[in-house]
Amino acid sequence: MNRIILIGNLGKDPTLAKTGTGKSVSNFSLATSESYVKLEGEKITNKEWHNIVAFGGTADACAKILRKGDKAAIEGRVTNRSYDDKDGNKKYITEVIANNVEFLIVGKKAEDLPQPEDYNTPPPQIDEKDDLPFIITILLIVGTLSPLFI
Repeated sequence: MNRIILIGNLGKDPTLAKTGTGKSVSNFSLATSESYVKLEGEKITNKEWHNIVAFGGTADACAKILRKGDKAAIEGRVTNRSYDDKDGNKKYITEVIANNVEFLIVGKKAEDLPQPEDYNTPPPQIDEKDDLPFIITILLIVGTLSPLFI
């Protein structure tokens, strides 16, 4: 299982862009820290920086709401990828693909945050022909659907 949960503060404002297919993508850095006290009584704090990537509606919300310094909880998965820089050198990067982002914002008034435009928007339509085998497979793995019904 590849799952990570991080709670920390943003190191910069999220960026927002579109993929080639028009899907939103947001990138930002998140600082987490861990503290402990040595036997001599000295407090040591270690800070780690994480590259966060969010897609779709999560990306849109992050870009609208989060700002540098805001606290957020990120749940997602760790990925590694490589790319060639402008000089042709291969670079490697570790990122957290955010499945869920919780805004732990203190001191902002609710009316200052973006509000949903329409609570009555119907849910997106799912093409059951494409998704049905996947759903049945998941249900079989979890054990909530008997193979006799397939």
